[in-house]
Amino acid sequence: MEPQNITGIPEFLLLGLSEDPELQTPLFAMFFFIYLITLLGNLLIILAVSTDTNLHSPMYFFLSCLSLADIGFTSTTVPRMLKDISTPHKIISYVDCLIQLSLILFFGCMDSLLLTAMAYDRFVAICHPLHYPVIMKPQFCSRLVLISFSISILDSQLHCLMVSQLTFCTEVEIPSFFCDPPQLLNLACSVTSTNGILEYCMIAVFGGPPVSVILLSYQQILSAVLRVPSSGGKYKAFSTCGSHLIVVGLYYGTAIGVYLSLILSPSFRSGAVASVVYTIVTPMLNPFIYSLRNKDVKRALRRLFSRIISF
Repeated sequence: MEPQNITGIPEFLLLGLSEDPELQTPLFAMFFFIYLITLLGNLLIILAVSTDTNLHSPMYFFLSCLSLADIGFTSTTVPRMLKDISTPHKIISYVDCLIQLSLILFFGCMDSLLLTAMAYDRFVAICHPLHYPVIMKPQFCSRLVLISFSISILDSQLHCLMVSQLTFCTEVEIPSFFCDPPQLLNLACSVTSTNGILEYCMIAVFGGPPVSVILLSYQQILSAVLRVPSSGGKYKAFSTCGSHLIVVGLYYGTAIGVYLSLILSPSFRSGAVASVVYTIVTPMLNPFIYSLRNKDVKRALRRLFSRIISF
């Protein structure tokens, strides 16, 4: 195909998860239900943390910020997916594609950095409990969120700038339900080794430090817990990290799955299925993981429900 500049292509075709007409209604119903559950679950976490004084601590402050980021993350993809499922014309304009790409990268990076802040919070709480109130002050926690916000904006805009410099062939079909940067990189006619190296460098720069901090934090946590003489003390220490570890495993496990599927079969929809778990299922599960495994959150939610019912 004869390549042309991306600005000459007014729109892209999102192939979605399936073109089978019989699957469109079940897919619409399933993802609409998941989206409602995601919104409700994360909003309840935010309300519980903001209204219950027992949850006014750094860990739950980061959790409420994570819930807010998850709402933004899933709202960037699911409403567009529902619209595409309900219409035969799954077209997205060039500008809308860049906006969606920027928002996905922003909220995805925010999730990663907030999980990192939560890992550091657990490290300080378990390894330096006497210094915890001094280190994890509200001002310091707010600065961590502000830094995460700034880094996420930088990450999304750098990726957006890189994609805007690509050239594409005509009839660009994205084998996914959203504008995924690796998919666009695979589809570009102008991709060179420099583009690929730049992409991997950006992943290493913005993804490497958070993963390193999380691994180092839990290495120190594990070392500290193993020195606790009683089994009850060990269980209590580990129980405060269980929910966070599950969420971290879900987030990074599915993210790795997405990129591995793109490397192994870049032209097929296998990456789209992995992306569903990464962008839709994980944000839905996070509130359940924290509420089911955390007695403080469960008590706060019960009090919140009782206030709502009595009102």
